Amino acid sequence: MRTFDDNPVPRCAPQRLRLQKRAAFGVVVASALASGITGSIAASPAAAPTANAAIVAASGAVNGTADAAQIARGAYLAQAADCAGCHTAAPRVTQPGIRPILSPPFAGGLGMASPFGTIYSSNITPDLHVGIGSYSYDDFARALRDGVAPGGKRLYPAMPYPSFAKITDDDMHALYAYFMHGVQPVAVAAPETRLPFPFSQRWALMFWDWAFAPGGPFKPEPGRDAQWNRGGYLVQSLGHCGACHTPRGPAYEERGYSESSRLYLTGGTNDHWFAPNLTADPGSGLGRIPAADLAAFLKHGHGGGLITFGSMAQVVEDSTQYMSEADLNAIAAYLKSLPPRAQSGLFNGRSRAAQQTAQALKTGDVERPGAGIYASYCARCHHLDGGGVAQKYPRLAGNPAVLSASTTSLVRLLVEGGGSPHTEEGPEPSKMPAFADKLDDNEVAHVLTFIRNTWGNAAAPVTTHDVSGVRSALHK
Repeated sequence: MRTFDDNPVPRCAPQRLRLQKRAAFGVVVASALASGITGSIAASPAAAPTANAAIVAASGAVNGTADAAQIARGAYLAQAADCAGCHTAAPRVTQPGIRPILSPPFAGGLGMASPFGTIYSSNITPDLHVGIGSYSYDDFARALRDGVAPGGKRLYPAMPYPSFAKITDDDMHALYAYFMHGVQPVAVAAPETRLPFPFSQRWALMFWDWAFAPGGPFKPEPGRDAQWNRGGYLVQSLGHCGACHTPRGPAYEERGYSESSRLYLTGGTNDHWFAPNLTADPGSGLGRIPAADLAAFLKHGHGGGLITFGSMAQVVEDSTQYMSEADLNAIAAYLKSLPPRAQSGLFNGRSRAAQQTAQALKTGDVERPGAGIYASYCARCHHLDGGGVAQKYPRLAGNPAVLSASTTSLVRLLVEGGGSPHTEEGPEPSKMPAFADKLDDNEVAHVLTFIRNTWGNAAAPVTTHDVSGVRSALHK
């Protein structure tokens, strides 16, 4: 999970799981793939599909002693929780031009840097010695819900157990069945996490847990319909969306774990990316994004002229693209129900000033700082009207990420570039070039300020200090 990461090692290489899918071995029992998976929350009216077959196959053959349908359902849930995203190390490249050596799924070893030191993800394959093969169901559930491994060893909250505490018993049993019987054991120990004193004293985490980690499974809201409750469950528990999209306090605790908190899902900074506001804020949030576009965004990385980038692109690649339409629609319905909070930025694309600016760009009459830079470097893809190209380049006019209170993501994206996700059913991925060597701090600030205040956008300017801070942290 991406927490504690002021200067983290990348969560995973963008192509890691795609390479693993191509190298998948073994198969899941055909009856499991044919059976489908029933939604685990009683409120869910629809069945979820099986997990992506290649991912299941890559994990190893199903042990015939376990129920195949339950294992397949557990595989789907593990994918919804993006377990492989943190518990699979990035591929290693030994020599230039040589295909990278793939890391075994779920064998751990991914380093996640934190202000306190590097935290390594653990081996969660069913190996009896270095994995979780000796775990009873109660051991497994306690680790996921309470952050306590057998023997009383407390886990660092880089593992999102405050969210996983809400996983239902039925889903927990399915996950246990999958990891014990549907995953290939790997007898390779992950590197040991060695944080400096006092952070090495894991026993002290009992006080952190007592103060900040909620307990108890998700409880459906009686006044809400089945779809809303299903979406709330997925967002709050398996999806652990708040781990990135909720701001953190001085002890790096999430400032809320459900919609009852005013700060829940109002945005948070991780790995020098700002995970945006997911409430109904009409400026920097989801207020103007239809639910159908939001579901498409999670499925394909594209929706309503918006394209995911940064670490969220990896979440789409590894997790949400494989979720059922019913579950994606439920997530969208839940998020769209959240009231507007932490409002930032405005958009009025129909204003006369917005139309005049777009026309002036076409004739080169705009004299505002940043206009020339935009016309020279950005307009070819994003167009002079800021409309972008559907399914290829995102629109900038009215884009919530452009209007965000935090400019961290905009600066990072412009400085080091980025790319849209690779999905099985979505459009071909596109790349944005890096401008670290083309634009200085002042020029980056000017063009981003121009973008944030053109075509009806209205947001605070980007300062040279903002840019230099991000570039310094990224060593760009």
